[in-house]
Amino acid sequence: MALEKFIVVGGHRLKGEVTVSGSKNAALPILAATLLAEGSCSLGNIPRLRDVDVLARILQTLGVSVERDPLGRIATKVTSEENSVAPYELVSTMRASFCVLGPLLAKRGFARVSLPGGCALGDRPVDLHLKGLRALGAEITIEHGYVVARAKKLRGANIYLGGQSGSSVLGTANVMMAAALAEGQTVIEHAACEPEVEDLANFLKEMGASIEGAGSHRIHIRGVRRLEGCTYDVIPDRIEAATLLMAAAITGGEVTIRNIEPTHLEAVFDKFREAGIVLGRNCRVVTIAMQGRPKEIEVSTLPYPGFPTDLQAPMMALMSKGEGASVFTDGIYPDRLSHVAELKRMGARILRVNNTCVVIGGEKLQGAPVMSSDLRAGAALVLAGLAAEGETHVRRIYHIDRGYENFEGKLRSLGAVIKRVEDETPEKPPTV
Repeated sequence: MALEKFIVVGGHRLKGEVTVSGSKNAALPILAATLLAEGSCSLGNIPRLRDVDVLARILQTLGVSVERDPLGRIATKVTSEENSVAPYELVSTMRASFCVLGPLLAKRGFARVSLPGGCALGDRPVDLHLKGLRALGAEITIEHGYVVARAKKLRGANIYLGGQSGSSVLGTANVMMAAALAEGQTVIEHAACEPEVEDLANFLKEMGASIEGAGSHRIHIRGVRRLEGCTYDVIPDRIEAATLLMAAAITGGEVTIRNIEPTHLEAVFDKFREAGIVLGRNCRVVTIAMQGRPKEIEVSTLPYPGFPTDLQAPMMALMSKGEGASVFTDGIYPDRLSHVAELKRMGARILRVNNTCVVIGGEKLQGAPVMSSDLRAGAALVLAGLAAEGETHVRRIYHIDRGYENFEGKLRSLGAVIKRVEDETPEKPPTV
């Protein structure tokens, strides 16, 4: 498959209306949870993304039929439980696919899932996943790069899932899915309370699970004997919604965002207020009419309900056009700063010390060839390109395709000048 890139021509003010897609980070564990179901599931608001396609392929290797109808709904049904091996070739391409471990173990008593490996955000171990499943009674070994888990019967337990960087979203999801079919009661302490975890719990409850407290740091789960297939719609993607608002802000635009859940973005909206960015809110619709440049702010990323690490890079791009000096500290993924060097190539003034960056706003951005290192870094570079003079060529946009459905199409609908073309520039070998 040929590599592609975006060519972005800056200087065009965004204006109009756009609709947010379903949440990637909610859709992936919910798709994995269909392994638990007796009968068919029908899932709506599932975005068309590379990550969704990868997880669908993994589910198909595990005996699940996965079909998307013309209206965009995905139907799943477990047709065979013979294979419980999630192969390296697929799991290694997407970390979230590791969340098939819990459902496989709970439903089939055995799972062999490849370790997901490293990523551009630094080391993200799976020790909390394994700790939680062991507490439920699983025997777990690491064999030739695979996690091998066995359990004749899982039993409820009190489990503490706090880690060095706070709660684990996927760890909470894995344990919650396994506990849904365990015997007795499970209490997860220091659970992740992100909206995507709560959405997974709501899906499991629709299938017949008994879960209380999702959305808080303490989740109570009473195991049931079976879970039935159901119909469910995934929540909107809060990260895409905020990214589109930032795209409007960086261009001085006037945009209405539909299918947004404002309560999921209170920390982001608080920073917008500090920056002098005025938003209008009406149920699931948010409007922005940008006036002038944003004022300097301080941003520290934290687990939900704090400022999301996934929005650190796009917000940094926005503040490169702001007033004064803004300070960014990523307390979740200290290595998540690869976009800094690329933004500086475009003229941004950014001073970095360890995991803290000072962005000195007000500089003119200039179009340049830049390269995405991860999903959110790629989005940040596109935003910078929208506000830059001339053309910006954003390479490795397969990262962006992992998490933003039809990103360029939505931006074009708002007046952006952006196109996807084949990238004929040869890849450079890694520096030794």
